Amino acid sequence: MNKILFKRAAIILTLFTTGRLQAQDVLQYVDPGIGTAHSRWFFFTPAAVPGGMAKLAPSTNGHYGNPQGWEAVGYDVRHKSIEGFVHFHEWQVGGVSFMPTTGALKTVPGELEQPGSGYRSSFDHKNETAQAGYYKVKLDDYQITAELTATKRVGFHRYTFPKSTQAHVILDIGRKQGESGEVTDADIHMIDAIHFAGYVITYPKYVASYDPQGKVAMYFYGQLAKAPLSITAFTQAGTMPGKKAATGVGAGLALNYNTQSGEKLEIKVGLSYTSIANAKANLVAEASGLNFDAALRQAQNTWRQELGKLQVETKVRANKMKFYTGLYHALLGRGLASDVNGAYPKHQGTAGQLNAQEKKYGFINTDAIWGGYWNLTQLWSLSYPEWYARFVTTQLRLCKDKGWFGDGIANSEYVSGVGTNFVGLAIAGAYQAGIRDYDVPAAYQAVKNNELGWKNRLTGSGKMDTKAFLQYGYVPHLDGDGRNFVTDSTGSNFSASHTLEYSFSAFAAAQMAKALGKTSDYQQLIKYANGWQHLFNPANKLIQPKTAEGKFIDKFDPLQAWRGFQEGNATQYTFYVPQNPKALISAVGDASFNARLDGIFEASAKNDFGGGKTIDAFAGINALYNQGNQPNLHIGWLFNFSGKPWLTQKWIRQICNNFYGTEPIHGYGYGQDEDQGQLGSWYVLASLGLFDVKGFTDLRPIVQFGSPLFSRSTLRLGNGKTLHIEAKNNTEQNVYVQSLTFNGQPIKNCWMYLDQLRQGGKLVFIMGSQPNKNWGVTNPPPSVQ
Repeated sequence: MNKILFKRAAIILTLFTTGRLQAQDVLQYVDPGIGTAHSRWFFFTPAAVPGGMAKLAPSTNGHYGNPQGWEAVGYDVRHKSIEGFVHFHEWQVGGVSFMPTTGALKTVPGELEQPGSGYRSSFDHKNETAQAGYYKVKLDDYQITAELTATKRVGFHRYTFPKSTQAHVILDIGRKQGESGEVTDADIHMIDAIHFAGYVITYPKYVASYDPQGKVAMYFYGQLAKAPLSITAFTQAGTMPGKKAATGVGAGLALNYNTQSGEKLEIKVGLSYTSIANAKANLVAEASGLNFDAALRQAQNTWRQELGKLQVETKVRANKMKFYTGLYHALLGRGLASDVNGAYPKHQGTAGQLNAQEKKYGFINTDAIWGGYWNLTQLWSLSYPEWYARFVTTQLRLCKDKGWFGDGIANSEYVSGVGTNFVGLAIAGAYQAGIRDYDVPAAYQAVKNNELGWKNRLTGSGKMDTKAFLQYGYVPHLDGDGRNFVTDSTGSNFSASHTLEYSFSAFAAAQMAKALGKTSDYQQLIKYANGWQHLFNPANKLIQPKTAEGKFIDKFDPLQAWRGFQEGNATQYTFYVPQNPKALISAVGDASFNARLDGIFEASAKNDFGGGKTIDAFAGINALYNQGNQPNLHIGWLFNFSGKPWLTQKWIRQICNNFYGTEPIHGYGYGQDEDQGQLGSWYVLASLGLFDVKGFTDLRPIVQFGSPLFSRSTLRLGNGKTLHIEAKNNTEQNVYVQSLTFNGQPIKNCWMYLDQLRQGGKLVFIMGSQPNKNWGVTNPPPSVQ
């Protein structure tokens, strides 16, 4: 008996030592179902690995598309039927849907509320499992169990059938999916008895708007574990029994089987954005000899490894679920677009080849980085530098190919949407954070041109009002009709928010110039960092749009969104001076600043710091504060600069507790916009008690401190060192920092330099229920360097 106990203890000790037991536990706290009401196309893709190309997920309404090109579509927890399992899920990219069925063959998905009208099936959430790297559901209408998993570029399906002489797998290729826009061409064909291949080409709405000569192509090469008895091809025109190929809009194949009760069929599908040959090469490289179970083990071990870089301890399970689900979303978004051989998609469906340096990181598809410096890039800087390098590598390659950065990109096509292009700021932040494994001189020139270049600028690269900003020092206001927004060389309908954003990005570029010893460039760029001052109205102490003639606009409503302010209003955007909080605080007045901001949070707490319980991504843009959208995400940290750091501790903790939830409807607010992991990343940083309002763009970046949510946290830093964070006496009531030490030495400031923190060691916070108004106030974080 003693030998058995000793052996068991030895095994447990080994697991703890290797990290396997702790890593095993991490997956318990990831719930991909959180926030799946009103979620974006790329949001719910559980059958994927971190940053992968293959992102498999069920679709409840994907074939409907979405009118404006960005709204919630794909999977909604409130829906009761599934129409298929789709392989590609990125910003403006979607396609290749499979669906197993039994009974009479149907080749259209049917209506959402009428499963019998097509091949879709009803399902019950009690028979559904969604985990990091795995999805499983029972299709009630067919009594089929479907399972999904993936490698980086290969999707795996396993379908368990009932006894049937009419079993099918519908390969629906030529139909729009999610944000993909209309299909312009498609092809699918059997190569032999168990292999099939094809492609689909789409024209997404944002490609049409920002890169009209572009297109998005998706290729696949699949392998069946069992040959079908027969094939039925179909298109929009109808079915073609016996045919083994289909071409054009609506193209697809039905694979027909006789199945025994409990019979399993496995399918693996290599994916590519460049060619069928590369889709096959991806499958061979990643999935030769790999069955579903082995792929699943590999996927979940990858998730354990990546999620396990950050470890937190708390008795509050909900907080751990928010943390790891947020981290999961941060690592899920922005998937690979390059193949194992380094091929990557270029403009108009062509293919390019990454060099050896670029291939090390890969080329990605990505939603805009708008606001990403207040969440994603800081997280990447701390523990995932290779992710940051991948983003930089992609943007530099795109800039070489097309001449300009692209904020959002789909297969190298510009799909910005926001139109302000913060890529230069993000790359400047990478350099300042020590991430420099790329051509730095070329990167700097591209960053500089992003701020100052306007001649022959491509529409999709954004910042189309750069000429006006450089001429006036601010962007002149153009009034619009509220529907068709205009930004051109004379100004913008979003004049005030653009001015604030360009001021911040000019600051970041200036800091990079200074770091590289480019003094004249620094002097040229830094003067634009104060552009916000042109629009500060001393009468109301708000940022107010101004005409080219230098007059503040009339009929001004501080809570009105869309007039001068993109996805926000003057009350929210007035705090958008992260490059120089001290100057803003002085302009408003120290006491007035604190009273106003504290009052905003007092009022905003009543609607959970966003749009209340309204299920709408834009529910909070008319509010005083909106945690559900990017322009506000630094505001709660400004009390560190205004002499009242305890208010940062108070309000950031409340936002973590109240805005974020653990339910399908209350996840990231109520139907707010997660944007490929941005809101999740913010929670991760805030709950650790770490943040920088400047996104590490300072010449010597700093980290501001908040109120750690966990009793203990451990960060495996990107440089191989470890940072431990301990919060003693930490409870739901004890949200205030009483004192702080780092490696045993007292820290009297509410901030420290990033390079010091990255040396590793131990931060120890002593927490209490009442503010210590003497801590962190003597030496506020530096505003101008």
